[in-house]
Amino acid sequence: MPTRVETTDPEGVDYGWVMQTTFVLTIVVGAPLVAVLSTGADLPTWSARATFALRVGAVVWILTAVGVFLYARRREGSQSQSET
Repeated sequence: MPTRVETTDPEGVDYGWVMQTTFVLTIVVGAPLVAVLSTGADLPTWSARATFALRVGAVVWILTAVGVFLYARRREGSQSQSET
């Protein structure tokens, strides 16, 4: 069996984890949020619906990404302090 070469030992924030977690949380949180917010909006055409979903989804994505990054940075900081 060949040896694995896809290993990493990140120092600091693991950006791969941040991106994957942001993707999943944005879908899990964003889809229901867009659906709930769309019930109160007048969206007569598919173009209006798509634009609405993109605008709300972009806000959800950026807030989720910042939150996940700050969580990862705080977690990394607490782990490095406990190692010393």
